[in-house]
Amino acid sequence: MPTDCISFRDIAYVSKLICDYVENRAELEPLYNRYPNIENFKAQFEAKQSEFTSDKRAVLVAALTQQYANLQTTELPSKAIQSLGDKNTFTVTTGHQLNLMGGPLYFLYKIISTINLAKALKSNYPQHNFVPVFWMATEDHDFDEINHFNFQNKRFQWTQNTSGAVGVLSTSNLTEFIDVFSKALGHSSHAFELKALIQKAYSNHSNLADATRFLVHALFGSDGLLIIDGNDCALKRLFIPHVNSELTNQQSFKCVNETNKLLKSIDSTYKIQVNSRELNLFYLKDDLRERIVKIEDSFSVLNTNIVWDLAGVLEELNSHPERFSPNVIMRPLYQETILPNLCYIGGGGELAYWLQLKSYFESERIQFPILLHRNSALLISEKQRLKLNKLKLSVSDLFQDKQALINAQLKKITLLSIDFSSQKKHLENQFDHLYALAKQTDKSFLGAVSAQEKKQLKGLETLEKRLQKAEKKMHKDYINRLEALHLELFPNGGLQERFTNFSEFYLEHGEDFINHLKLELVPLNQKFHILTL
Repeated sequence: MPTDCISFRDIAYVSKLICDYVENRAELEPLYNRYPNIENFKAQFEAKQSEFTSDKRAVLVAALTQQYANLQTTELPSKAIQSLGDKNTFTVTTGHQLNLMGGPLYFLYKIISTINLAKALKSNYPQHNFVPVFWMATEDHDFDEINHFNFQNKRFQWTQNTSGAVGVLSTSNLTEFIDVFSKALGHSSHAFELKALIQKAYSNHSNLADATRFLVHALFGSDGLLIIDGNDCALKRLFIPHVNSELTNQQSFKCVNETNKLLKSIDSTYKIQVNSRELNLFYLKDDLRERIVKIEDSFSVLNTNIVWDLAGVLEELNSHPERFSPNVIMRPLYQETILPNLCYIGGGGELAYWLQLKSYFESERIQFPILLHRNSALLISEKQRLKLNKLKLSVSDLFQDKQALINAQLKKITLLSIDFSSQKKHLENQFDHLYALAKQTDKSFLGAVSAQEKKQLKGLETLEKRLQKAEKKMHKDYINRLEALHLELFPNGGLQERFTNFSEFYLEHGEDFINHLKLELVPLNQKFHILTL
């Protein structure tokens, strides 16, 4: 499985902010704690060790033991769970929405990056233990983002009316989806493996959180991965002081706004990933998930009749901490409060909003984790690699805009020159001489000279386009093959990892596919991987 790597900056699908972070731009240092290299983890776990108490560890172990109690598998990760009670055990964490079948491929890349980083840390710091953790976003509510996936360019979708947090959604009406997708898989040995996995995950578990835990555990449980559901009363109780701070002082709003100003002062072109609300909390109860808002001295839950004063909302918090759900601004703080975590591994969009949060963490006296961009990859078959060679293309060529790629390749293969740059330059030089003559004779001719220059330059451009069109027609077969290959590798015009579900590759290669990814993806190698299957 040969691997090539190219810079994130060369693929045009990653933001400037993340490219600058990955390349360790000095001006960004105020936005993070430690840069992700292996040497910096020593200081990170020493700082986290002093912060994360034995009481927190005991609560975490008990909560995870309870969460895994209903997992229908004989391979329970009790050893990994119990190890979290040891002061020398730390976590590295990634997170993801509860997408049907995991959603796009990068679901796998996140988890494998996390598993491989834990292994690398153990190799470099053998006296400590490092547990990879997958954080399920069970408290999210955007069903439309998670209810589908793409397999062989077809969209498979789960349709139902929903409200509240997605983790508690019933899987009882997934029967039709399971049947339709199972038929699409065919009858190969790997197809039967996938069908069994889907059946056990979505038919044998009553809600989406339990189904997702089973799916992820079936794929990665043997690697020591722990799956955590933050929607847990015992874990939420550890977070009470920070929710209290949010309700009382709205500290996140103040800190994030100041950081946003700092980001723009570093580079005005940086995109602000998220904007903080005055209160960054939701209220969860049964099928309800609505924002908590502060109006003067009152706190209310949107679209309900629930209203408290400050004393009342704090009483509700202490009695029912599970009903208070952090939004995108506060969720990272919650994660780092309840886990002995060293590093968060995420995609570009995630890291962009984490980079807005350091001062908020400092105000709450919680250690800010090391931030690592997950591995990214393009998967190419041997057959597609042969097509590339026949088209005289390198893999890096494919990351151009499709039309720019076609034009660039036509220039390479055509026998005629279809770049009139030199002719245009020659024409401009001639008109420079005409401008000089007009100034010396009659300046009223300057307008006429300018008009003639524009007319002739436009004529050259028209000839250039017509020639390109004629060349495209002559090389129609080449262009068709090029476009077809580009569409295979960049479905829907975007990155494969953001579109295609892992099942498409598992169907062909089985478990070997995931094992190959584990061997080839190197988490601290901050480049885009090209993997030939």
